[in-house]
Amino acid sequence: MEIAQPRDLERYLSLAKRRHGELCRQKRIFNARNRIIGGDTDAWDAQVHDQKIKEATEKARHETFAAEMRQNDKITCILEGRERRDRKSLCKAINDFQQTFQKPETRREFDLSDPLALRKDLPARQSDNDIRNTVSGMQKFMGEDLNFHERKKFQEEQNREWSLQQQRERESARAHQRCAEDLYFKTRLQFDETAKHLQNLESATRKAVCAAVKEFNRNQVAPGTPQSPRPKSQAQPFTGSHHTIHMALPGAALVQIECAPARAPELGSLGMGGGGAVGLSKLCKPQILL
Repeated sequence: MEIAQPRDLERYLSLAKRRHGELCRQKRIFNARNRIIGGDTDAWDAQVHDQKIKEATEKARHETFAAEMRQNDKITCILEGRERRDRKSLCKAINDFQQTFQKPETRREFDLSDPLALRKDLPARQSDNDIRNTVSGMQKFMGEDLNFHERKKFQEEQNREWSLQQQRERESARAHQRCAEDLYFKTRLQFDETAKHLQNLESATRKAVCAAVKEFNRNQVAPGTPQSPRPKSQAQPFTGSHHTIHMALPGAALVQIECAPARAPELGSLGMGGGGAVGLSKLCKPQILL
């Protein structure tokens, strides 16, 4: 009687499993009802199902790894930020301590490494009266002008002020000249207006005098003709060598007519025609009294 070993059992089980699988495959292949052009659809479906399960498993595993990596990255960022803040606060504390208790000016060798040593040092020459200007130093010479730049700047400023003053004076003179010209033009215009007004007044007065003389001559030369009513001063006869006629004219002008020495009969001998009026107008001289 042979003794069955575990290895023999495993071999037998695997062989039986293979035989069973081969028998199942033969049933599927040699079955005309389930066979489709020599292909095993069940095997294909099983393979597709196994492939999908495998892909889903891989996807889940990758998602798990990705979530874990994101969590690790987040933790890393938090730790880095905390470390950065700690380093910054430490550097700030160190700088504050150095600025408060370890200033460069308090060091013993600061004079040897002072960057502003040349600026703090006195110049080689401050003025002509500097005690360091010895004869051997040759820091002072005859005819040297130390205030050249200040004097030049002062002269430029003075020239600028003079130029501005001259410009202001020139503008003021131009303004006064323009005012004088405007006043002269206004005065000329006023004189012209006054002369024009006087000329118009004289022309109107002359016309009124001529009309009055003509009316007076007509009334004196033609006594037989019907006369218009005259003022009392015109109705009086000649009493002497001078006869004055006062008439009210427009513009408050007073006309005075002075006649040459003549007699009343001689006036009548001039005739009734126009010649008598002309002779009387020649004998009479009108005057305008304003």
